[in-house]
Amino acid sequence: MKQIIFNIVLMFLLGLLTPSLICAQDAQLIVVGNNVSVPSEMDFKQLKSVLRGEKMRWNDGKQVIIALMKSNTPVGKETCTRIYNMSPNELNKYFLALVFQGRIKAPTFFTSPSELNAFVAETPGAIGVVDSTHDLTLKIITIDGETKL
Repeated sequence: MKQIIFNIVLMFLLGLLTPSLICAQDAQLIVVGNNVSVPSEMDFKQLKSVLRGEKMRWNDGKQVIIALMKSNTPVGKETCTRIYNMSPNELNKYFLALVFQGRIKAPTFFTSPSELNAFVAETPGAIGVVDSTHDLTLKIITIDGETKL
């Protein structure tokens, strides 16, 4: 009897965990850019260089402006993990150190994708990461030939 109850509880717990695991695997990231200065295509290494603040200007000399979702949002957490290979806390410390050293201007952080999309659309040189966009004024940047990461 104890074995049957244990199996039922185990199946119940696995059922609760499975949807969150599926969502994490299905999460898609889209890199968007302003139509001024931001290239239409990059490889993943170039993207990381830009988003880490290593590349500070686009090819035409325009300043790179980084726009990210806050690290406590699902998209922000995915961005930390998949692009920066850092925890949200590590990413915050990383940017704090760069700003303190005067190496880059702090990224602009957002709580909603629509706010991030609007900022990128209105800011020449801006690049950002979201999970979806319906803003036709934005440039969707292909990374390694793909529109989604």
